[in-house]
Amino acid sequence: MEQLHPTDPPHIGPYRLLSRLGAGGMGQVYLARSDRGRTVAVKLVHPALALREEFRERFRREVAAARRVGGTWTAPVLDADTEAEVPWFATGHIPGPSLRQAVDHDFGPLPARTVRILAAGLAYALQDIHRAGLIHRDLKPSNILLTLDGPRVIDFGIARPLQEADRGLTRPGELVGSPGFMAPEQVRGDPVTPACDVFCLGAVLAYAATGRLPFGDAEQPGGAAGLLLRIVEAEPDLGGVPAELRELVADCLRKDPAARPGSDAVLARVGADGTVADGRALEPWLPARLVAQLGRRAAELLDREDAGPDRAPHPPPPPPRTPPPPAPVPTYVYGPAPAAEPPPPRPHAASTAFLVAVAAVVATAAGGTVYAVMSAGPVPLPPTPHSPPVPASSPAEPPGTSRGTGPGTGPAAGPSTGTSGASPGTSPGVLPESYAGNWRATSGSATWYLSLTPGAVGEPVMTLRVEDPGYSCAWRAPLRSAPDPVELGASSLTSGTPPTCTAGSWSRLRLLPDGSLRRELDGGSGLPLTYHRE
Repeated sequence: MEQLHPTDPPHIGPYRLLSRLGAGGMGQVYLARSDRGRTVAVKLVHPALALREEFRERFRREVAAARRVGGTWTAPVLDADTEAEVPWFATGHIPGPSLRQAVDHDFGPLPARTVRILAAGLAYALQDIHRAGLIHRDLKPSNILLTLDGPRVIDFGIARPLQEADRGLTRPGELVGSPGFMAPEQVRGDPVTPACDVFCLGAVLAYAATGRLPFGDAEQPGGAAGLLLRIVEAEPDLGGVPAELRELVADCLRKDPAARPGSDAVLARVGADGTVADGRALEPWLPARLVAQLGRRAAELLDREDAGPDRAPHPPPPPPRTPPPPAPVPTYVYGPAPAAEPPPPRPHAASTAFLVAVAAVVATAAGGTVYAVMSAGPVPLPPTPHSPPVPASSPAEPPGTSRGTGPGTGPAAGPSTGTSGASPGTSPGVLPESYAGNWRATSGSATWYLSLTPGAVGEPVMTLRVEDPGYSCAWRAPLRSAPDPVELGASSLTSGTPPTCTAGSWSRLRLLPDGSLRRELDGGSGLPLTYHRE
């Protein structure tokens, strides 16, 4: 959780805000309390997006979808105003980390028993979603929260009614989903069915058991385009998946949707009757270390709840110095700007030539229009006639470099006490000499040039430039803190044209043991880039 910012409203509807939980794809998510004392999560659309009817309509669909599903294995919708000047909706607050946070940061791969109960809870969630006539289409670790009672599925931002999904909703050249957790039919642009969510379930279970994505990630040769081609053509890597779950996971990941088990079959195969019932696990299912963490989060939540609008919350004890969680996985919609009318459904078969074309779309997405519907990262926004350009994640972490979700409504990245690499005796408030110099990184067809010059807090020390055949941008940023951690303030755009080039949020620098430099954007939409000295 993060302290409220001075620009945050004290109330949204009847709810008093307590703190920030994270940034969603359409705006900010807050922890709040109702007049009757109930703790809720309130999602507020970004004011600039509220001016755009296409985003308002997407928000209406998300609220309607979440209401249709209910709240047994999901976050229940308690209240909403989708027609307000700045739309919002409130759900029950789920006080637990995301699966991504737990695996990538807090614990590591989960024990086989925990994964088996996770499978049961998620299968029940999918059963509820499909019975409500919906397909989630974006089941991934950042959209799954872990509680003492079991897993909970969140974020219905790209869920679709079954009848619409059967017709096919994407336009030619457009992909909807999260790289690494997309079914082959999503990659091909074919109509999707509930079997699409079962494929995503298989990928999630493999990730939970091993800490790896079954088809690799965008950091491997070929980038995001190679990842999508592997999903369509290659067999999954299930090394490390417990033997008792390997066959089930392999069946969920079959290329043919008709060959995948339904949610009922998944429940039977994991022995759900003996482990979960009535929306909860029948016995402790999480490792003791995660249970202890949930207790600490509950204590912090009580401290936040004690804070009124005129007094600050009691600060929690300083946590151990650990690296921040990885950046969340974005949900990408690759393709051209929306058309007025949807095209007729495409045939199910996809030729190799089409897959190559899909790969080209992804590989060159930064040069075209890329809509990011992120679960926990800000959206790059073009300026509107009613507002100045909105600071958002700069393209410093380009589309297509993400890897398998911080929770969709989980904590936002904040200032860290992680190791900065500064040498002993470095002057406080001054950029360490070890950071100064010229650095370079590559990602796909883009090359990033980072220059750091000596300076004190508040002085400009960073210039950043990206060169790509499709665009060119440059930024400047001041020193925010040093030497531990070394952080840069929000960047300002010095050259380039929105929306391809936008101002960026604050960032953190780290020297790695091999002498390279990593820059992590607050709320960045992909993996941080690693730079090497020129």
